Amino acid sequence: MQYEFNFDDYTPSDMAKRVEQASVRKATLSWLSLLMLAILAGVFIALAAEFYTVVVFDSTLPTGITRLIGGLCFSLGLILVIVAGAELFTGNNLIIMGFASRVVSYKQVLRNWGFSLLGNLIGSVSVVFLMFFTNLWTMKNFMLGAKIVQIAAEKTNLTFIEGFSRAILCNALVCLAVWLCFSARTVISKISAIIFPITAFVASGFEHNIANMYFIPMGLLLKGNTNVISALQSSFPGLNISNLNLYGFLGNIFSVTLGNIVGGAIMVGVVYWLIIILPEKIKGQKMSPAKESVESNFNDKLNKNN
Repeated sequence: MQYEFNFDDYTPSDMAKRVEQASVRKATLSWLSLLMLAILAGVFIALAAEFYTVVVFDSTLPTGITRLIGGLCFSLGLILVIVAGAELFTGNNLIIMGFASRVVSYKQVLRNWGFSLLGNLIGSVSVVFLMFFTNLWTMKNFMLGAKIVQIAAEKTNLTFIEGFSRAILCNALVCLAVWLCFSARTVISKISAIIFPITAFVASGFEHNIANMYFIPMGLLLKGNTNVISALQSSFPGLNISNLNLYGFLGNIFSVTLGNIVGGAIMVGVVYWLIIILPEKIKGQKMSPAKESVESNFNDKLNKNN
């Protein structure tokens, strides 16, 4: 018995159809499966954020190189989401393509996004508490804890426009990574498709709402530790931590979530739907049954020859 293996990547047209199919699968998940998979995604992103922090906190390399290495480490999060399987809110913004094609209702889109956000928050915060009890943040005389507070404070110090615009750019790259994964047939191809867009968004300092569900709560927990604050003052003198509170956390998540939706759903999902799917639908509506039959036979013959 002979087996044929096809290692050719999917075409953009095939990718769009696969996104539609994935949209239907995600939209019809039971609430329990959706919530549990979303919790897993929150855990995966939080682990990637923790990995990033440990790697960069005491780096003496040039800033650009440090950001590059940190971005490579943070890629772990989306790799786990895509390869292991989980429901990440930012990646699920592409479900808008299924809605545009009318295979998914707006209620199903909002249901998926709502449960994804809730589950991602639960997963991220669970890792926050686990990491707190590990006491690993005391590393190097509490310098790791100081770095976490610094990251959290800088995020809560962002204005609405800063957070919103950085989030648009962030999820445009995240959803492009997810979009590219729909072209891949192998795990290696998927990982390769993920690494560069994710590294680019992290190195550029863009804002991801689920990552912030780890960074900011972790900073809030460590803000009250006197040893951490002492290390913070010596390493980051003059840093304003007054906005690192519950209000600052909610304000950041609000602006960043809105920006992530614009960047993922509109700049990637809607744009590719307009470029690829809509013309095909218009072409299909205009094609007569006789012409469609001729074209179908021609394509069948072409596929057999190939």
